[in-house]
Amino acid sequence: MLDELARLSTDASSEGRRRLLNAVTDLFLHDSAPSEGAQEHFSDIANRSLEKMDTPDRKDYADRVAAEPQLPRAVATTLAADPDADVARLVLKLSPVLTDADLAAIAVTHSQAHLHAIAERATLSENVTEILVDRGDKQVLRTVSGNEGAAFSDRGFEKLVQRGGRDAAVRQNLESRRENLPVSQARRVLQIAAQVAQKPDAGHQVEIISGEAPKRVVREARERRLELKLLIADLKDGRRTIDDVVSILARDDRAFDLAQVISTFSEIPNAQALRALLQPETSGIAVACKALGLGAEAFRKVLELRTQRLGLLEANIDADVTGYATLPADTSERAMRFLKMRAKVS
Repeated sequence: MLDELARLSTDASSEGRRRLLNAVTDLFLHDSAPSEGAQEHFSDIANRSLEKMDTPDRKDYADRVAAEPQLPRAVATTLAADPDADVARLVLKLSPVLTDADLAAIAVTHSQAHLHAIAERATLSENVTEILVDRGDKQVLRTVSGNEGAAFSDRGFEKLVQRGGRDAAVRQNLESRRENLPVSQARRVLQIAAQVAQKPDAGHQVEIISGEAPKRVVREARERRLELKLLIADLKDGRRTIDDVVSILARDDRAFDLAQVISTFSEIPNAQALRALLQPETSGIAVACKALGLGAEAFRKVLELRTQRLGLLEANIDADVTGYATLPADTSERAMRFLKMRAKVS
């Protein structure tokens, strides 16, 4: 391997730089605990190489390392801030090493395509969503309003209502998640639905839904909430198994409800359960599911939901299921006890 690196280091061609960067990245990611010096050295090599690579090669590299938790932040920010949104997209959507400050800086200065990728992240802080709703176009507003992991400050939520409240897709997104919003924001959603139903304004060049649509969305949300309560009650009373309930919710792509079940029976905050479920790294949700006694096939359903939501590779599912089957239950239980203690302290 070292001989190969030495040979590649003398190859100044585009292909040579690409192969050298991939080889160095393989070595770096193989180290489970790289030193600070190793991270700085790798970051310097990676960023120098990226400067000289063409767009297709940068995109291939970015897609490869987007979800890597060991990728140095300096490299992740370089890729995420790439002027070409196709290069930056998966890193913005999946990278676990980007901070709120990184995302906010990119959201302030970059294109709508960059903003849309950020809006697709599994979780978003209030600070980031404020920028998205300030700068985002219709597609960004639709995506962030439908993102169950996106938190909104009151200011950010009101801005979203002002800019997107007359768009049918945004309203329907907010209606469907109304029960999971803070009380003040949920009331605002009801006000919007009532106003649209009573006074549709044909003069605006926007999508208008009929007065029945908000009622239907609210009714469907109420039915899903009731079904979730019944599923949890059945699980507590022993009429259903955890595998049954998780499989039903995962099959129907009900990520928020699935996080609620995990939260209820593992006694960790719902936001923490949702973050574990929808982050690129599998270990967090694997530990939570193992501690609950979830079987391997039901866990596969969870992985399938995550793969669809996060745009992950289906080819990784079998390996993750195999790893889950060998995960010691007592190790998972100790980890969950630690998380519960930390949640109580915080």
